[in-house]
Amino acid sequence: MSDMVKNLLIWGIIAVVLIAAFNQYSSVSNSGPQVNYTQFNSDITSGKLQEVRINGREIVATTKNNGSYVTYIPYFDDKLMDDLVLNKVNVFGTPDEKPSLIANILISWFPIIFLIGFWLFMMRQMQGGGKGGPMSVGKSKARMLTPDQVKTKFSDVAGSEEAKQEVTEVVDFLRDPGKYQKLGGRIPKGILMVGPPGTGKTLLAKAIAGEANVPFFSISGSDFVEMFVGVGASRVRDLFEQARKHSPCIIFIDEIDAVGRKRGSGSMGGHDEREQTLNQMLVEMDGFEPNSGIIIIAATNRADILDPALLRPGRFDRQVQIGLPDMKGREQILAVHSRKVPLAPDVDLSVLARGTPGYSGADLANLVNEAALFTARRNKRLVSMNEFEEAKDKINMGTERRSLTMTPEQLVSTAYHEAGHAIIGYLMPDHDPIHKVTIIPRGRALGVTFFLPEGDRISESREKLEGDIATLYGGRIAEELIYGADKISTGASNDIKVATQYARAMVTQWGFSERLGPLFYEMDPDSAYGRPKDISDETARIIDEEVKNIIDRNYQRARTLLTENIDILHAMKDALIKYETIDAKQVAELISHQPLTPPEGWTEKEEEVSKEIPNEGFTPPPQKD
Repeated sequence: MSDMVKNLLIWGIIAVVLIAAFNQYSSVSNSGPQVNYTQFNSDITSGKLQEVRINGREIVATTKNNGSYVTYIPYFDDKLMDDLVLNKVNVFGTPDEKPSLIANILISWFPIIFLIGFWLFMMRQMQGGGKGGPMSVGKSKARMLTPDQVKTKFSDVAGSEEAKQEVTEVVDFLRDPGKYQKLGGRIPKGILMVGPPGTGKTLLAKAIAGEANVPFFSISGSDFVEMFVGVGASRVRDLFEQARKHSPCIIFIDEIDAVGRKRGSGSMGGHDEREQTLNQMLVEMDGFEPNSGIIIIAATNRADILDPALLRPGRFDRQVQIGLPDMKGREQILAVHSRKVPLAPDVDLSVLARGTPGYSGADLANLVNEAALFTARRNKRLVSMNEFEEAKDKINMGTERRSLTMTPEQLVSTAYHEAGHAIIGYLMPDHDPIHKVTIIPRGRALGVTFFLPEGDRISESREKLEGDIATLYGGRIAEELIYGADKISTGASNDIKVATQYARAMVTQWGFSERLGPLFYEMDPDSAYGRPKDISDETARIIDEEVKNIIDRNYQRARTLLTENIDILHAMKDALIKYETIDAKQVAELISHQPLTPPEGWTEKEEEVSKEIPNEGFTPPPQKD
């Protein structure tokens, strides 16, 4: 029976009881108007009445002209029957209508039944409306997946090779426990998977269950905690009782930090519901009663706040770090998620992996999905590299703002700005190779210059950092050279912020200042400008001077390069106005003064549309050195 039918039956019963109670206590008559008892007595003596029907204190009187009315007997009138008989009025009596036994029970017990029903309803709501009603409030909410239901294998998990190697022996133990027990070995009882969100912790736990071919209990840490004291501990006991019945098996607790925080920090002096739940979990994991054949796997991205008792040997005695994938791992993850996606021959997953540093497995799955959606909108059969690039740009910068209206002056200014970034980045030594330049607005940016690293960088050199700072100021310097210092726009605000952060970190954290040497200055979290704390005024002054020296040196360095290559700046501006987006090949051709090749996929129709941009009538101001 569905929940909707149950609710309809409950409310139907309540309605019937209310109607019965209303009919029992309501005695409003519809036999005519009501008159006072004095008028009734007068009609008796004057002979106007033909008959009278008496029902308790209610009297329905019928006159000789077939009229009727209602009146009520005062409690002190004892001569009524004598007067009626004397005046020859026909008298009829009505037998008392007593309610049935069921009606009496329903009417008398209705308030209690209503209160009990309301209490059961609230209990059901507070325990999440789970199966079994309110009596199951202490039962575990874990969902058990049988071996046939768990289809995930290690081949479905990519980018976490080290983590898979650490859990392989857990799979061997679940398949053949005797292999380890006969040698006196003890498999870890608990495995804690630690890593940022979206890195595949839950997926790896499912893969362990799929490879071991054992039941898999899945539950969230928040499912243990309720407002009633003792409920969480009861659910922990019930979970482990179920697991013992299906041993060997795996218990997976997602977001265990919801229940596993350090004890002693509760608002009830260390005796609140969450800490009782944690105490019960500690006992179940390593108490007097052994849990042989039960492997507990938990996931969190906040291992630093867990109670130390959870992390000691015998409980979660093995931590598996699952970090963001490297370039090779990203390529493998993209290959897994694109298995069911028809790819065009031009798709190069290695290039996509290079251009997605910092992406988690979930982010890469979203990238493949967005590319497939772009392809479906265009009624294409194969997902090409172009759709992948657009999906990546959308995730990084937001959706294209084609509806944004820009004046010709703003469009040209944006083109100069992005060309300045591209030229300086291309000419800087040890800089990431340029990928593409676009003046299509995305998100809050009017244009973007993308650089594609050749591989994952573990650390940065001083030369690389100073080249990045010079590149960040390339856009502002290009505007200054073309329009003059008085016409510089606010478009470089984020560039200035990032460059200043780099320079300050070089001085205070990475030891790249000759005057201060390789010393670390702890940052003050309350400072709006990221200043170090617990330093003297003199040291703070030197830090500010060193930061400014780094900025000034690289600002002048970039300005010199752009001044020497001003013809390339104008040519790249023209290319961006015409094509809107150019890639590394076009940038290299412009800088080497070679004929410009149109971007791949460019058509004559697009070229005609680009000519509609009124650029020819706009003449930039004279250049200023």
